[in-house]
Parts: sequence; C-alpha cells; structure tokens
Amino acid sequence: MSKVLIAGGGAAGMYAGIAASENGHEVHIYEKNDRLGKKLFITGKGRCNITNACDMDGLFDAVVSNSKFLYSSFYGCTNRDVIAFFEKIGVRTKVERGDRVFPASDHSSDVIRGLERELKRLGAHIHLHTAVRRVMAAAGQFKEIVLEDGTRVSGDACIVATGGLSYESTGSDGDGLCFARDLGHTVAECIPSLVPMECKEDWVRELQGLSLRNVDVVIYDGTNKLYEEFGEMLFTHYGVSGPLMLTASSYVGKKLKVKELRLEIDLKPALSEGQLDQRVRRDFDENHNRQFKNAIGKIFPAKLLPVMIKLSGIDADKKVNIITKEERLRFVRLIKRLPVTLTGIRGYREAIVTKGGVSTTEVDPGTMESKLVKGLYFAGEVLDLDALTGGFNLQIAWSTGYMAGKATCKTRQT
Repeated sequence: MSKVLIAGGGAAGMYAGIAASENGHEVHIYEKNDRLGKKLFITGKGRCNITNACDMDGLFDAVVSNSKFLYSSFYGCTNRDVIAFFEKIGVRTKVERGDRVFPASDHSSDVIRGLERELKRLGAHIHLHTAVRRVMAAAGQFKEIVLEDGTRVSGDACIVATGGLSYESTGSDGDGLCFARDLGHTVAECIPSLVPMECKEDWVRELQGLSLRNVDVVIYDGTNKLYEEFGEMLFTHYGVSGPLMLTASSYVGKKLKVKELRLEIDLKPALSEGQLDQRVRRDFDENHNRQFKNAIGKIFPAKLLPVMIKLSGIDADKKVNIITKEERLRFVRLIKRLPVTLTGIRGYREAIVTKGGVSTTEVDPGTMESKLVKGLYFAGEVLDLDALTGGFNLQIAWSTGYMAGKATCKTRQT
C-alpha cells in the first residue's frame, strides 16, 4: 500500500483522492478551509456546472491554453465518464442549454456531498483546517510535505491540486505555484481569465445593468481582429461583462495588460448596413414630423436610447425630415459598429479561472507526474490550462485529477 498526500480539497483534489483510493491505497487530503470544495460551492452561481455534454471535439475546442496536453486526460476520463460517476454515487444530473451539465437538484452542495461520501466510503483521510506550506524533495524524488504548524508528513507520492489565484476567498492564493517554483518548475505568467473588462468611456457607466442579447462583438488591436463572437453581454459600472465578454477575456486578457483595445458592438447583426438603413428610413418616414429622439424608440432598449442619441451627433430635438443622408448613414454605422475602448481586465476576485500556471512542458500528460521530481503530480487549475465557460474548466479538473490519482497507484505498485 502506498501513501498518497494531496494538497488541496477542491474538485481536482477530491477526484484524485477517489481515483487513488479505489486501489486501496492510503490517501490523505489536506485542505486549509473548514470544508472541502469551497470553490465548487459557488461555481455556476451555486448550481455547479459539472461538465459539458458535447462531443470530444467540442471539449478540445473549448480549451484555450495547451489543449493538446489534455489528449490523454480527456480520453482517460471523458465527460461521459464524469456524468456516469456522479450518477453512480447518487448525484443525478441534467443537461441544459449549451450542453451544460448540472446536478438535477440545482445545488452544488449535492455535488460536494457526493464526493465526500465516496471519499469516506473508500477510506480516504480528510484533514480540514490543515494547510500545506512546503513540498519537499531530495535527489529528484518527492519526500514529504510540511504543514503550517511545522509537522512533517512523509509519503510515496504528492498531488498538488491547490488551484490557481481566482476567488482568493476560497483559499486559492497561489501556494501550489510556489511549491512548483521551489522545486524547479517553470510557472507561466498568471492573469485573471473569464473575467469582466474595464472601459474608458463614461457613457458605458450610464448603461449599468443593461443586458444586450443577440449582438455581435469584435475586438481589435489596431486593424488586427483578435476576437469575434455572437451572443449576450452586460454593461456594468466599470465596463462590460456577460458571457461574450468573459469568453473574450480568455483571448485578449494578456494583450489588455499592456495596451488598450477597441471593442465594436453590432447591435443589429441580423441586418446588413443597407437593410438597417432601410429600417431607419422607414422609421423616419413614419415619424417624419417628429423629433429624432422620439422617432427611434423601436430600435433600442429605453436605457440605450439617450446614449445612442448623444453618440450619433444628431440634435435630439431635430425633426427627422431634415436629418441629412450623411447624418442618417453615420447613425446606421454607429448601430452596426458601436465603439468602446477596453482598458483592462478586472482582478482575481471576479475571475472564474486563472490563465497560466505550472508549465505543461514539465509535466507528463499521461500521468500528470512532474518530469523534474518523481512522485510529484499536478492536477487542476494549478497547471497552465484554462478553458471557456460551460463546464469545461471543471472537466479539466476531473480529468487531470483522475489521471494523477490513478498514476500514483500504478507508479507505487511497480
């Protein structure tokens, strides 16, 4: 029987613990919080988006950083395997829009309780209020961990599943990244990801709380298009958020750390400029004796109307029958390409995941074992892996945790 020590009791740590315990090995999970799965508890707005039920191509397409590294993990523990596992341990699941998988109860606590029950059934030892402060190795081999109170615990293998830097209140403070650096690993630059973005324009703040559905957004660095997608976005008191913008941050976040970028919002993507011009002309014709501000109420949500009037450069009290063709066409272009200046991303407190982490080039993709230190494994967000919203980041946690847990058993048995 081997002794497997796991630093971190989140999704990856618990799943690794289950995988390692299934072969009857002695497993110890060390969690600094008062309970397991603290971050799991708040994911999916408290509902826990367990995984995504898409096909395998969809899984890989959703991974933003180092998707090829996950080939063995995703096939070794697929999304179907994860769903079957939760059903087996009594957590019924359901599939919603976008193939997102949730517990049927809509309670993340049921997911956590299911994992805890399975860990206890398998005989895993859970140490709460117990932080790992150092991971020690000698001659290229894992040796022991040092706890916060100075206690040293030796073991045959150690799995670092401490998470990244997002949601620090849940205990993700980057200590696993420090463990990796101390043991000679390269850590890719970390930034918040799946995070709202800040904007320069004051009028954005006037739209706080306004959600726009069915819009198309494009983000440019000069003339270079960095991101384009269709969907839903939200204006906030500091900038923009919502599904489109969170996803965009995965692709443009690093660039925003060094320079401003231009966001263009197509408010009417179903219409070409020509078709939209016809629509505007029709509204003008129907209201030819009315003021501009009273003739375009059908085009925009009420909250957006005064902002669009101001940005159009057209006097709000001007009669539409004397608005020039140039003014009208300029207004149409504004609707199709509403410009916003992106100035930065929000911090880790608002980020769903961390981009960056332990370099995947120094980790065996088939086992999650360090290539530098035998018996040392990494799983979950501590690795330089991140994906889009929709259950994909949790799938990374399950898959890498499973591979690490299984590999520790195989390694120690040989």
